[in-house]
Amino acid sequence: MSQRFISNVALGIAGAVIVVATQAFTPHTTGWLAFGVSLGALALLAPLQRERGQRMLDVEVGLLALWSAVASVVYTGTTLKWLSFGEGVGFAALAVAGLIVHELRTERVVHALQAVPAPDEADELQAAA
Repeated sequence: MSQRFISNVALGIAGAVIVVATQAFTPHTTGWLAFGVSLGALALLAPLQRERGQRMLDVEVGLLALWSAVASVVYTGTTLKWLSFGEGVGFAALAVAGLIVHELRTERVVHALQAVPAPDEADELQAAA
């Protein structure tokens, strides 16, 4: 599996965890969870070299992660709960978009390959004679 696929799946799972946490835990706990996921997303994106389409999504994920880290420390209560919910949905949506970009890139490669039929044995014998 490629790093692109693994990082997008990890980001999608992390976004889903934040969304669930907003409804299951207190805003304080959710805020720290969102803060941790944001820092993890930034750390995950830093060393990766990707092509243009995925890099554009990485920039968006990075901006969302920065915002999420700041918002999870600055805001409290219900505001933090719903901001974290939106950020979790945003992480999950960007992860799905990254998986779609990955799949389209893979499909493009598969469709670019052409099957060339092998020459018939009779043709080879005639050419040799």
